[in-house]
Amino acid sequence: MKTLKPHISLNVRDIEKSVAFYTKMFGIDPVKYIHGKGDGIPAAYRPCAYAKFDVTNPQLNFTLNETDQRDGGISHLGIQAASTEDVIATRTRWKSEGLEVRDEMGVDCCYALQDKAWVCDPDGNQWEVFVVLKNTEMDADCCARDVIEQKNELISARCCHNDEHQNNISHLKTSCC
Repeated sequence: MKTLKPHISLNVRDIEKSVAFYTKMFGIDPVKYIHGKGDGIPAAYRPCAYAKFDVTNPQLNFTLNETDQRDGGISHLGIQAASTEDVIATRTRWKSEGLEVRDEMGVDCCYALQDKAWVCDPDGNQWEVFVVLKNTEMDADCCARDVIEQKNELISARCCHNDEHQNNISHLKTSCC
């Protein structure tokens, strides 16, 4: 597999402060910045605030996701692949190693159409291998905060072999960010 770059996604409480900080830290502007502001729109229904930095030295796909639900921290980790074939090859290898894999093919996530596969480490840290197929427009339904938080909780439980939540995930929307 030809790996393009590692991916780190952080949960942040204030997207504007975080973008200002990381712009200074990396010395570059974000390549994608969705403010997520919505006059009169309840927080649960407005687009999530999101920023993506395409860092070249070191090579890094670094994203920020604003959330009211957490006190910052890692959202998930990932490896950006060159093609869907690379995603499938990694997925196949993970499965052959006995890892539980969750697929998301053709998902609109982080304002981009993507193919991806997910695994969780023993401590519940989520890792994805993904390819960006094309950029997409904002989808407020995708980034409804209440849906994301519910699904992230269920995904963590499912990834980490907690059978109590395994069947509860199907009624939720496709994950985002």
